[in-house]
Amino acid sequence: MKPFEIVEEPIDIQKYADYVLHASAGAVTIFTGNVREWTHGVRTLYLSYEAYVPMAEKKMAEIGAEMEEKWPGIKVAIVHRIGELHISDIAVLIAVSSPHREAAYAANEYAIERIKEVVPIWKKEIWEDGEEWIGAQKKYPTKGRKLND
Repeated sequence: MKPFEIVEEPIDIQKYADYVLHASAGAVTIFTGNVREWTHGVRTLYLSYEAYVPMAEKKMAEIGAEMEEKWPGIKVAIVHRIGELHISDIAVLIAVSSPHREAAYAANEYAIERIKEVVPIWKKEIWEDGEEWIGAQKKYPTKGRKLND
């Protein structure tokens, strides 16, 4: 296992929790980003993720280094899954351990925002009535909108 990786198989939460746990850790936070069925009234059937894997893993490692500089004493693992993901599947997992919970929570939130900003991962949302690539992962579908018209 690499601490910063792109995978094609389901994400094993315990594997990453075990990786970050160490004797000085008083807190471990695990964030999972999961595929949800409904977004702003539009039903998602599934998502498809693609990545430029070498650059995505490099950027995730850079985010980890940023986090360790901002919150000394933390240990980080970040994994993102690519391929076709269905409702409730885990797309991204961030595991952070820290001597204290405040740093673990703050570092974990920092990581997901930085992933959205700098990691080259693209998401295609497939809905009941269309589909669209979502590059920035911040754009939401409009209910009833027909795509490819």
